[in-house]
Amino acid sequence: MFNKIIKLILAVLVLAFAVFQFIENNIGNGILLVLLSGIFVFLYFKNELILLAFLRLRKQDFEGTKKWLDKIKNPEAALTKKQQGYYNYLHGLILSQTNMTKAEKYFRTAIRLGLSMKHDLAMAKLNLAGIAMSKRRKREAQMLIKEAKSLDKHNMLGDQIKMMKQQMKKF
Repeated sequence: MFNKIIKLILAVLVLAFAVFQFIENNIGNGILLVLLSGIFVFLYFKNELILLAFLRLRKQDFEGTKKWLDKIKNPEAALTKKQQGYYNYLHGLILSQTNMTKAEKYFRTAIRLGLSMKHDLAMAKLNLAGIAMSKRRKREAQMLIKEAKSLDKHNMLGDQIKMMKQQMKKF
């Protein structure tokens, strides 16, 4: 919605007004304004449109996810590097249902830009392994599955990794 610079400017202005409220002995207003400025700082690091897209994705609403992602105009300028990674990650997840070649491009870009959570990185690598298997690139798929397994510390993707390994044996 707002440019990332505008978010920081709003946070500083609200924080300055909070200090003024503390000086005027309006402690309650000052505390509320400090919390409000914290929201702007949070939204600098976590883009609100990407958060809304993740909510739509949790409900398996790929059209709604795409709709929220399409509202981000010029993601290189509007998003930080990690946010661009998640932007590409979400596009990859959407396109993995229909167009494997484009999905592979988006997943590779997401991995290159970086994802802040290890299980998201593991999921991206596991999806890339599935795409590599479908394109008959067995060695690359094995390497990606191994990387995904090492990133999956809490065994959240254990069943998917086992299933991928079983499918690898068939090739």
